[in-house]
Parts: sequence; C-alpha cells; structure tokens
Amino acid sequence: MFDPQSPIAQTLDRIIGMSVDTYYNPYKTFQWPDSLPDEQWWMSPELMTIHGTALERDLSEKQLMTLSKWESIHFYSLNVHGIRDLLLEVVKRVHTPGFEDESEFFHHFVGEENEHMWFFATFCLKYGKKIYLDKKIKIAPAEMAELPADVESLLVFARVLIFEEIVDYFNQRMGRDESLHPIIRQVNAIHHQDESRHIAFGREIVKLLWDGVRERHPAERQQEIRDYLARYLQASIQSLYSPAVYADAGVPDPYKVRTALLADPVRHEADARVIKRTTDFSSSQGLLA
Repeated sequence: MFDPQSPIAQTLDRIIGMSVDTYYNPYKTFQWPDSLPDEQWWMSPELMTIHGTALERDLSEKQLMTLSKWESIHFYSLNVHGIRDLLLEVVKRVHTPGFEDESEFFHHFVGEENEHMWFFATFCLKYGKKIYLDKKIKIAPAEMAELPADVESLLVFARVLIFEEIVDYFNQRMGRDESLHPIIRQVNAIHHQDESRHIAFGREIVKLLWDGVRERHPAERQQEIRDYLARYLQASIQSLYSPAVYADAGVPDPYKVRTALLADPVRHEADARVIKRTTDFSSSQGLLA
C-alpha cells in the first residue's frame, strides 16, 4: 500500500476524482460533419513535418493544405496504433501483484484510452477513408531478453509516457488553433483534457519504478535501459515522417523527401521542441543522458 501522503498516492486520488467528475460520453459528444473541406488547414502549419524547410517554400498554399490533410490523418492513425499497443500492456497489469494501488486508475485509463482510439479511428475513416498502416520501427531492448518483471514494467510505462507527451504537444496547439475546423479542434482539445491526467500519473509511476530498478539492478542494466529509451524516443519522432503521406499529397520522390527532412537541421530543432518536456523530465530523473 502506498503511503497516503506519497506523491503517487496523492496524484492517484486527484486524477481518479477528475476522471469521474469530467466524464463525457464520446459517442454523444462529437457531432461529426459529413465531410470536411479539402482547401483548409487540417493540421496547424507549424506542426507539419515540412515546416521551415525548402519544400514548404516550394509548395503552394493549396498543396500545403492537401499535405496537412494527410499529415492529420497520419497523426491520428499513429494515435490509434499507439493506444492499442499501450492498452494491451496496461490491461496485463490490472489487479496484478505490485499494481494493487494503481488498478482503480487503470480501469479509468483503459476506458478513456479505448474511447480515444475510437474517436481517432472514426476521424481517419470518415475523412481519410483509411487508417495508415503502423510502419514505426519496433525497437527491441538490446541484450535485454527475458526482462525481469520490474524492468519490463518500467519500460512499458516509460513508453506510454513518451507517447502521450509527444501526442499532447500536438493536441494542446491544435486544440486552440482557430484556423482549424471546429471538429479538429474539439478532438484535440478533448484528448488533451484526458491526457493531462494520464501524463501526471505516468510521471509518478515512472519515477517510482525507476527508483526500484536502480536499487535492484547494476549500472550496466541501468545504462541498457537509458540506451533503449533514447532509441525509442528517436523512433517515435521519426514515425511522424511518412513517405505514404507525402505520396498521398502528391509530393514527388516521397522516400527522398523523408530522408532529406530527417537530415534537415531545421527539423532537428523542431523535433527537439516537440520532445523537450520529455527529455527535460527524463534527464532530471537520470533516464536519459
């Protein structure tokens, strides 16, 4: 049992209450328009993967709007895949030894994330007629086969936190961007409302699990964890850059475009801003170099 005065116990008490008090029925909350205009921004221009680059300057506003549509559909597709993966891991830990105190929150978390997956999938299928395939490179923990349970749980919740904080960077900005269609703003604003609770919990459980791992495992294992999370963070950012998106938007040589964007210093700076909250927190905890 947690000490009732511990940070994680207080966080759990607060966010469980908020989950109950702010509950909404997503199946009634969203009023989906039959279609969305193509010649509009579907994603805030400064959040697009070409922002600040020569390619952005070469495209017309109409072409940029088309690209924003497919980047938007791709972003929500990433959410569908990411949520499905994290749900599988969290469900495995509900009412299991070591997670007795967290299990009540896990029930709220699973319910909310399932609803998020539904409204992101609905957006993709209704307005893009597809969900992009999950092409994210699977990062295996090198030399970490048959992980101890405590290390495996740490990596699970660290991945969840990285995923949620990257997504929330986009949600916060698009949720208040008046240039976007109201349904796009609403999807992002509502997701941010829920994710702020999940992130608060994620930080506390990652700190708790990391403290335990450092007590029980040698420096070599701790460094393996740091290296793995650094690779996972990089792969998460790179997954935003999709050749399929560039092809759907009519951009020539989509694979060359992706390679060029990933090498562009302007994009390195933009990506660093996306993950700054994550890297600041992880560095402060000794989880990243």
